[in-house]
Amino acid sequence: MFYGWYIVGAGCLISFYFSGSVFLGFTAAFEPIANEFGWSYTHISFAASLRGLETGLLVPVAGVLMDRWGPRRIIFLGIFISGLGLILLSRINTLAMFYASFVLVATGMSTATSSLLMAAVAKWFRKQAGLVMGITASGVSFGGLLLPLVTVIIDTYGWRQAMIIMGLGMWSIPLPLSLLFRHKPEQYGYLPDGEEVRSTPDVHHFAPPIAQEVDAGTKEALTSLTFWIIATASLCHVLTVTPVMTHIMPYLSTINVERSAASLIASALPVLTIVGRVGFGWLGDQIDKRAVAALAFLLTSLGALLLGYTASGQGWVIVVFIVIFSIGWGGAVPMLSGLLREYFGRERLGTIIGCAGSVMMVGQITGPPLAGWIFDHYGYYQPAWYLLASVMALATILFSACLRHRGAR
Repeated sequence: MFYGWYIVGAGCLISFYFSGSVFLGFTAAFEPIANEFGWSYTHISFAASLRGLETGLLVPVAGVLMDRWGPRRIIFLGIFISGLGLILLSRINTLAMFYASFVLVATGMSTATSSLLMAAVAKWFRKQAGLVMGITASGVSFGGLLLPLVTVIIDTYGWRQAMIIMGLGMWSIPLPLSLLFRHKPEQYGYLPDGEEVRSTPDVHHFAPPIAQEVDAGTKEALTSLTFWIIATASLCHVLTVTPVMTHIMPYLSTINVERSAASLIASALPVLTIVGRVGFGWLGDQIDKRAVAALAFLLTSLGALLLGYTASGQGWVIVVFIVIFSIGWGGAVPMLSGLLREYFGRERLGTIIGCAGSVMMVGQITGPPLAGWIFDHYGYYQPAWYLLASVMALATILFSACLRHRGAR
């Protein structure tokens, strides 16, 4: 089997654990931490912003190092640091210690998850790039299956003990998987997608690639209008998704949904993104990726709008919200990497995706505290959901209008 598929599998499992323990698991610990310390929702939400800030600053650096050294050492180090951050989180007694622990977790996440995992996988595939990036990103979706378990552990043993368990798990599961990563297929006698490279009697001469690929430099990408359109639209997407997933369980509590039921809803959201991640990834290989990305953005906006109406207490609204929001959330993820690869090639893809990740992290920095402040100020979340839906709708319109010409740069 083509070795690139082992990298896809390892990336999927690493995403699975990070998603369930850190990204999604935070919503289960939100209320217990608030109850113990009496901190406001704005203060606790700011931890997610620190996570975004740290990740945004470090992802471009990690992308440059990955392009130069390969992904294995970068991902290994990131996983180790994140595990250490979770264990230290169990020992906090002050807000400053809380934030410091999250900075450590974020430092590891910036090198071991999301965009850099996508870049590591994308270097091994060309024809099936959209599909394999969708499969890799589906690990985040499967991480939702961990959320009810994380909730049970927190409710049974307390959130401090739960952080220790998840930190040790980080060292036991994702850390060994990082050793499976390799840099470029050409270094191991392959071309992307598993095509074998033929060599002449001169072992230093290799046959050229079958198809000519785009090979844009980092400077060319960063001065391109296309790059900034894609990155800004993705920023708005993160701005919408992150506060929903950070506040979903506290929000459901405010509309009288039982904690056990809220954990299942919060779990269903990422799990159903598999439909978007894999389905839209495949679709993006068949038709124009711009149209697929615009559809994903539109569904995300509609889902955020529906979330505001779930307070009506009608069960069908919650079901429709889960389906539409999940598919929109998941469908946009492989499209970011897929579009950047299509426009700028794979030679500097880690660096380019890392730079786009820094732009996107502005959404992660601002989104959760904004939703928390709105709740603290008004006493309910609905204005936040309607505001985010409006921002995402505007981003969809601008994205579609600006990228209507394939060659726009």
